[in-house]
Amino acid sequence: MSLVHALRKLARQSPARSSAWKWLSVGIGVKRWLVVLLAGITILSLGVAYLFVSIYREQPFPDFVYYLTLQFVPRAVRAVLFGTVGILLVAFGLYKLNQALLAGLPSRPVSLVENLYRKRMRQRGLKIVCIGGGTGMSTLLRGLKNYSDNLTAIITVADDGGSSGRLRQELGVLPPGDFRQCIAALADAEPLMARLLEYRFPNDTGLGGHAFGNLFIAAMAGVTGNSERALLEASRVLAVRGTILPSTLEDVTLCAEVRGTHESQIARVTGESQIAKFGKPVERVYLEPERVPAYPGAVRALLDADLIIAGPGSLYTSVLPNLLVEQICQAATVSPALKLFVCNVATERGETDHYTVEDYLQALHNHCAGFEFDGILINNQVTGTLPPQARIDFVAPRGNAAAGNAAAGNAAAGNAAARRSGTETVPYIFADVVDDERPWRHDSEKLARAILRWYTKRTKVTTLTRHHSAMLEQAEKQGSREQVVQ
Repeated sequence: MSLVHALRKLARQSPARSSAWKWLSVGIGVKRWLVVLLAGITILSLGVAYLFVSIYREQPFPDFVYYLTLQFVPRAVRAVLFGTVGILLVAFGLYKLNQALLAGLPSRPVSLVENLYRKRMRQRGLKIVCIGGGTGMSTLLRGLKNYSDNLTAIITVADDGGSSGRLRQELGVLPPGDFRQCIAALADAEPLMARLLEYRFPNDTGLGGHAFGNLFIAAMAGVTGNSERALLEASRVLAVRGTILPSTLEDVTLCAEVRGTHESQIARVTGESQIAKFGKPVERVYLEPERVPAYPGAVRALLDADLIIAGPGSLYTSVLPNLLVEQICQAATVSPALKLFVCNVATERGETDHYTVEDYLQALHNHCAGFEFDGILINNQVTGTLPPQARIDFVAPRGNAAAGNAAAGNAAAGNAAARRSGTETVPYIFADVVDDERPWRHDSEKLARAILRWYTKRTKVTTLTRHHSAMLEQAEKQGSREQVVQ
């Protein structure tokens, strides 16, 4: 009996059965039109039947019509027989029509209903605003885009190094580098397209050092007339899931005050690309000019968000420059959304050397005092090996039991803990969010699932909705499949 039960359970979990039932999922937008189609066919059939009855009663028919219409069979049997044949023909016709219409579309690794189901779930997903830039932001977006289309990335515009700095100086456009990475992460395109955007021309050529995506965005700015319109059109062309916005449209320079050779000495560093190169502890960062207007769309997104996420990414050159725009900090502070800080897995050489979790929180508090977090997500899987030449360390809470648990990969004690930084008490959330192959970075899928689990637990009592539950269930199933494969 147990074997039969197991086989039945396996049958219920089969992909074919699951896909079939997804056509009937609530809100997928298919059932209503099937009902309309069936109603139309029924009314059409009724009209044709009235016409045939009228002709049958008034006009003589040849003898073969008697056999063709099966009049020698009882009427009830005839009704069932013709009805069954009609249903089969309609179903077969719809199936073949669907195949013919989809034949010219690019092939997908999953079925049509699976794609439709995922799209509907994403359209009703959380309104999530991510604040940051660089590789950390693109990693976060790459994971979250599988669970919501209502994503907004607010990106810093202070980058002045490499290809972005050259294009910014020569063409007067917003630095495209961080925008390029976010577009590549959110694009609903083939992997080849993402690789194309990230392609960097060899240094021994006239375009040496430039990424193709940077040139594409700069060219789009030239065609459309401004960087704002260029981002919108580039996102449309590449079918980006979500919205990518600058924190401000002003031409700003990121400056820093860093410690000099002696503790009492304070040096001033100008330019985002120079801060990490200076290699001294950062006291504070600021913008020049200091008071710049925020991009209105970014403010609206923050005020309308369900969840605001700061990080991961370079603390002083990616995350904080956005919060230095006063209206961005104010909007994030007064927004009713839950606020989560995703702490970096490892420190960053020349910028956050030897930093603990508390150091990150203190820096955030110093630069945007009112922006209080509802939680801070910390990686608890620190068994990987960091490259010795990078001279970086894993980030953990400062000298307490929770830090020991994190280092051991045991988050049970840390989840209930809360630590004070500045004037706020921030709950610590420990999870395995590290990339197994590159243990100094986050894994996009692990990170997205950890965030969804935390949000669901925090909102379960009052604001948990059906589509949020579906998102989490989808995330957990994906995680279970990955564990089985491993």
